Amino acid sequence: MPSTTPDESSVAAAAAEQIPLLAIPAAPPPPAPAPAPWDKKSALKTYQIRRWGAKYFDINAAGHVAVTPRRDAGGEVDMYELIQQARARGLRFPMLVRFQDVLRDRVVELNESFQRAIAAAEYQGRYQGVFPVKVNQLREVVEEILDAGKPYHYGLEVGSKGELCAAMALTAGAEQLIVANGYKDDVFIRTALMGRRIGKNIILVVEKFAELPIILAAARAAGVAPALGLRVRLQTRGGGKWDQSGGENAKFGLSTAELVAAVELLRRESLLDAFQLLHFHIGSQIPNIRAIKRAVNEGARFYAKLRQEGCPITFLDVGGGLAVDYDGSRTSEDSSANYTLQEYTNTVVTAVAEVCNAEQVAHPNLVSESGRAVVAHHSVLVIEAFAALEKPRLAVEPPPGKNGGAHALVRQLRRIQKKLPTLGRLEAYHDALERKEQAQQLFALGYLSLADKALVETLFWEICRELGELCRQEEGDLPQELEQLTVALADQYICNFSLFQSLLDNWALNQLFPIVPIHRLGEEPTREASLVDITCDSEGKVDSFIGGKAYRPTLPLHELRPGEPYYLGVFLVGAYQDIMGDLHNLFGRVNEIHVFLDPDEPCGYYIEEIIAGSSIGQILQDVQYFEPDLARLMKAQVDQAVREDRVKPSEGMALLDQYEAVLKEYTYLTFDNGAR
Repeated sequence: MPSTTPDESSVAAAAAEQIPLLAIPAAPPPPAPAPAPWDKKSALKTYQIRRWGAKYFDINAAGHVAVTPRRDAGGEVDMYELIQQARARGLRFPMLVRFQDVLRDRVVELNESFQRAIAAAEYQGRYQGVFPVKVNQLREVVEEILDAGKPYHYGLEVGSKGELCAAMALTAGAEQLIVANGYKDDVFIRTALMGRRIGKNIILVVEKFAELPIILAAARAAGVAPALGLRVRLQTRGGGKWDQSGGENAKFGLSTAELVAAVELLRRESLLDAFQLLHFHIGSQIPNIRAIKRAVNEGARFYAKLRQEGCPITFLDVGGGLAVDYDGSRTSEDSSANYTLQEYTNTVVTAVAEVCNAEQVAHPNLVSESGRAVVAHHSVLVIEAFAALEKPRLAVEPPPGKNGGAHALVRQLRRIQKKLPTLGRLEAYHDALERKEQAQQLFALGYLSLADKALVETLFWEICRELGELCRQEEGDLPQELEQLTVALADQYICNFSLFQSLLDNWALNQLFPIVPIHRLGEEPTREASLVDITCDSEGKVDSFIGGKAYRPTLPLHELRPGEPYYLGVFLVGAYQDIMGDLHNLFGRVNEIHVFLDPDEPCGYYIEEIIAGSSIGQILQDVQYFEPDLARLMKAQVDQAVREDRVKPSEGMALLDQYEAVLKEYTYLTFDNGAR
């Protein structure tokens, strides 16, 4: 019986007959206007720097990102020159750059904005803010904030025993508030009371009713008059990613009934005078100013009613929530804010004043716990892209097949490519896609060689690139399939960092951070790419970027040059990212430099401090692998290899030295002299 299995040529011929090319080409499109030349304005628009940069970031004449930590007050740092200085001092990437002058400027601007709002509204109370330590607990950050806030008696908010101990050590006297939030045990309470005994103005905020009698008992035992705050659970919810922080099911706060019961308990204990602060909080990163106004109105109404009941409250704490416009869209999207800092302070002050005037009670002193808006702008994560994963390109013409000619599918794809300018765009894409899919079917059945499959796929992506370029030159809306070509063709730039250590909010919460090349901005970017990190996790990627009115799945980047570093800056990372990173794949903290402006320096600034990132040995110790133990175990194995004559004694000692030296190395990849 003759075989019924078709040979390769018959299958290919059948494929060619089943999917013929149309003989009548579509009318050629009209010639596209010449593209505008690339310039600084193009770069600023592409990366939206002026919209999210808050006047701290720009592009200079050299095509480098420029940082102006004091904004209009003068002084500039060339980011590319700065990292060259850091590299010359032996620092590796990734690297976190802290602009301490930005921290100071943010503290001043927050306090001055409240003072302007208070003056404009003829408000009778004062503003006395606190920085929530949980947003960035690093000592250098907290100390800088406190120093900049001295003229305003700017204090701290804490939510744990550890944060309380740090805050007590860093503040002095009763002029600065320490607002103690969070659930509390006996040690937490006694530590706060000890602080009050030595003159610190620590206010213990009651988060649940059961805490109140415990605090009162501890205060009696210590012989210390407590200062208390009561946190009320508002009905208003903030919106955004942290919407659950408010409303009836919020994690913290007293219900209205519990608030009334707490006041009655204080009255019975003759401690109503201890009730000094009313607190509420409806979430972080509240993007819509209307939600803030509703919450402040509701909180102010609670304050006014309590004052009418005889409660001698002097502070109204409006919590956090002041948002950062990460994406520059100035909207109520999760990663944005539809208001300015001044509008926020005006809203808070005016809303409280209106309620108090209507209720005929004294204006309270205002407290806010703005953390994100204070610290986000001061940190930039600098990462290095060192390789690209891209769709295959046709480098050289392949040799003819075993029958002396190209496969039928290859010939058909070449015909599509040749006629591409005159074919309909969508039709050409569909024809090429069908050839690619048919090649996969033939390969799965064993009728297509590996070389021919590779050539078909390469030609398909070459056609897609040319189609993408033709589509970019045309005006008007494109079919969805053609719009998605940009994503399909995009490269993946491999970057030397861990998403889980340095940008945890991007992975966990889809928080957008502005990402911009810090050099080569005078050149037009010719590639579209997403970013992948060096962890062994498919989730270690960034594939959502700011892009004006809508987020985009790729970022315009420059082609990597062999032997030349390519640096990207991830901006606005000063809030939470420093603290919340994990040790995925045992990648540790990154190298860090602190930068200060100084007009006496030749470049106008200086690196004030260098903090080395984690070594391999330090990170291993965090997970209970101790260097002496590891070295001892390795030495035993080297000694065994020497006894078995697999290595000479001198070689064994050299290998052991090499192992111990590696434990001192940076946890990230290291590249010398830009070599790849």
